[in-house]
Amino acid sequence: MRLRIIAGALGGRLFDTPDTTTTHPMGDRIRGSLFNILGNIAEKTVLDPFAGSGALGFEAVSRGAKSVILIDRDKRAQKTIEQNIENLGLSEQIKLVKTNCSVWSEKNINQKFDLILADPPYNDEQLSTISKLVRHLKPKGLMVLSYPGRGLVPTVNGVVVVDNRNYGDAALAFYQQRPSQ
Repeated sequence: MRLRIIAGALGGRLFDTPDTTTTHPMGDRIRGSLFNILGNIAEKTVLDPFAGSGALGFEAVSRGAKSVILIDRDKRAQKTIEQNIENLGLSEQIKLVKTNCSVWSEKNINQKFDLILADPPYNDEQLSTISKLVRHLKPKGLMVLSYPGRGLVPTVNGVVVVDNRNYGDAALAFYQQRPSQ
């Protein structure tokens, strides 16, 4: 399957998705909505800890993000992402890390980002891992979690929900660090 970058410098460019059932690329409608909500992300640093196809990272760079780290443990996803980075000419802005995001987090505790875009598999939301990722937020940074549109907004330790949007079968929760007491 092929997806397109929605807007920005690379708007309209196509990229491939992995031929696997373990990834669920965020659809155009929700991805477009997410980036419209985020607004100007020029010069922001971005972490995509469950990269899948790389769609969120590609969209972020297209819209001006300074740099993106994509993390994925699935070998088919890694191969597809590498090919997409090459085809889109994004090797200067995007780095692919081939590991589990929890392992990466433990080894890179001091690395901080303006924006974390977490879209874990819906059948395994990995909330304990999501809670670890909070330590990678810069002050005033934002973490967005994509989760199944049914049920309550997931509680994540160390952050508060500042926005929540439901799109039927998918939802987006926006988190920021708790204000200092």
